[in-house]
Amino acid sequence: MRCILLLMACLLGVARSAELVVMVDSTANMPMARVEDGRLVDGVHKDIGEILARHMGRRARFVMLPRKRLERALQNGEADLLCAYMPEWLGGDYLWSRVVFTTEEVLVTDASVPPVRALGELRGRPVGTILGYFHPEMEALLGKDFVRDNAPNMESNMAKLGHGRVHHILITRVVLDYYQRLRQPPLLIHPPLPVMSFATRCAVSRKGHVALREIDQAIGRAARDGSLAAMLTRFR
Repeated sequence: MRCILLLMACLLGVARSAELVVMVDSTANMPMARVEDGRLVDGVHKDIGEILARHMGRRARFVMLPRKRLERALQNGEADLLCAYMPEWLGGDYLWSRVVFTTEEVLVTDASVPPVRALGELRGRPVGTILGYFHPEMEALLGKDFVRDNAPNMESNMAKLGHGRVHHILITRVVLDYYQRLRQPPLLIHPPLPVMSFATRCAVSRKGHVALREIDQAIGRAARDGSLAAMLTRFR
């Protein structure tokens, strides 16, 4: 019996070493993630996981959890990494990879109202944001006059703008491009006002089964062969 248990443990260890276990927010929407019947079937998170796994000679396995459970689960080693985040967005002690991709947060204003020329004009005005997302640049500039109108996800935020429930939203450029391409006709908006650029990385669990060095090497290979850039282009 002892030999059988040892053999099973070895087999499980080999299976895990052949995997890259990627954690994904189960409440995310496209273009970041499409979840069907509890399975990740499309989106930026899926593509990043599969690209990195391929460059590491591993197979990607995705663990879906709601955002409020991600941090503890990653710290406990329930997955190897969580990608497309920044250190400022997560609490907890992780290793952080090199940059995966850089994107831009923008302010979008619908065309029914005058355009915003400077962010200071938003004092006291409701701005569509996502529950749980942080906007330190807005908080630093506007302080208590930064009035958030939270939505559960980006899709809902865009819908609020389209229905006139808010006139301004904060959104990343890649997500805006994705929804504007899908909507026919696209929302009538002023040219987006840049808020900040940010470089996303992967949070790597200290209790995972993959070394930070391996992750960084895989990101470097994916950057050189153009697969990360091609992934982002697919969703624009």
